[in-house]
Amino acid sequence: MKVTVVGYWGGYPARGEATSGYLFEHNGFSLLVDCGSGVLEQLQKYIQPTDLDAVILSHYHHDHVADVGVLQYARQIHYYLGNQTKELPFYGHTEDKKGFESLTHKGFTKGVVYDPETSLTVGPFRISFLKTKHPVPCYAMRITAGNETIVYTADSSYQQEFIDFAKDADLLISECNFYGHQDGTSAGHMTSKENGHIAHEANVKKLILTHLPHYGEHAQLIDEAKEFFNGDIELAKCGVVFDK
Repeated sequence: MKVTVVGYWGGYPARGEATSGYLFEHNGFSLLVDCGSGVLEQLQKYIQPTDLDAVILSHYHHDHVADVGVLQYARQIHYYLGNQTKELPFYGHTEDKKGFESLTHKGFTKGVVYDPETSLTVGPFRISFLKTKHPVPCYAMRITAGNETIVYTADSSYQQEFIDFAKDADLLISECNFYGHQDGTSAGHMTSKENGHIAHEANVKKLILTHLPHYGEHAQLIDEAKEFFNGDIELAKCGVVFDK
């Protein structure tokens, strides 16, 4: 299973980059997880919009869905240019009805409901969900293909449930919007130290810190996470690839 970080900023993208977006590829199938601001521009460095097989969304905050509309337009324009494209499935939850309804662009993209209480199969990927602690309904994902497992926390403040959810994962892609001395509880985000604790207790093989803040020295986030986790830690960057 190959995963490419398409975007990683929290809130808004730094110049020339993107907010949340992750491209999962396995056995010729391409799945985009979240589709934030700037993702479509970055995505074209790795794959054409017409070659995507599916999109799945954790929640409907703008920094995770801002490029849904332009991806829909891209599919439509390529159709009119003679590039035959099938209707692209956008998987999302229905706890935000308006957000879910926006996923369907008739003939080009179609909203498909996922039930977070059960696992979902999308191409070669098996996906299970965990509701996070965030101001709006949001779901972390445990994505398995073959004998590899990657866990994506999406947006959340710390919760003990992440430890079991991420147990023995090959990779944990975890949001880290706050530094160790801060408290992200009310904002629905985690700190570097909380990430290190989860990674250690869950016995993950590698930790990637993402949804990064627009201030401070990001290297400090790694140092603080290392106080709890002595495994491999990396900062998310556009183009970073995990390919076991």
